[in-house]
Amino acid sequence: MTVEFSMADAEHLPFVKHSLLEVHAEVWRKDAEPAVDAGSDKSFEARLEAAASMPGWTVAIGYENGRPVGYCHGFCLAADTDWWSNMILPLPKYVTWETGQRTAVLSEIAVRKPWRGTGVASQLHEIWLSLRQEERVTLLVDPAVGDGALQAACETWGYRRVADHRELHATTAHTAMIRPVRHP
Repeated sequence: MTVEFSMADAEHLPFVKHSLLEVHAEVWRKDAEPAVDAGSDKSFEARLEAAASMPGWTVAIGYENGRPVGYCHGFCLAADTDWWSNMILPLPKYVTWETGQRTAVLSEIAVRKPWRGTGVASQLHEIWLSLRQEERVTLLVDPAVGDGALQAACETWGYRRVADHRELHATTAHTAMIRPVRHP
């Protein structure tokens, strides 16, 4: 089987949303239990729509035989973003300075289990990055996911830790990572 990839922007979200919801529901299913409860699906849908309302939102989607197998989506940080404000230790201005065109945010990447370890996640990531115009990309990763395997995968893609991030009232800290959009 061959995975085919496509891209969409916010204007086309209504046409691809069902694919993203389908992948999300399966990826976040708890073991062999039925799909994640509807509240979680609605929460994801609301987060997806919020992300798609941000400037420059795009998504890369992988399909095999017309069935969605994974996606990678994100947007551009606005000049007045508060993205960098929840770092546990403040970062220098040269890191946090934004122009509205400097930094892309990788919001989420998800791949269905049968396609994990096949290179699909890496391909989705590279396809998504290929159309980004920003100079760098950032993401937040839970260092506990997969006992650090997710963060290690991000490091193999060129991301480097810049700080720890914690939302107000959150108990879990995430690792903020960054890399150039294009490797030299």
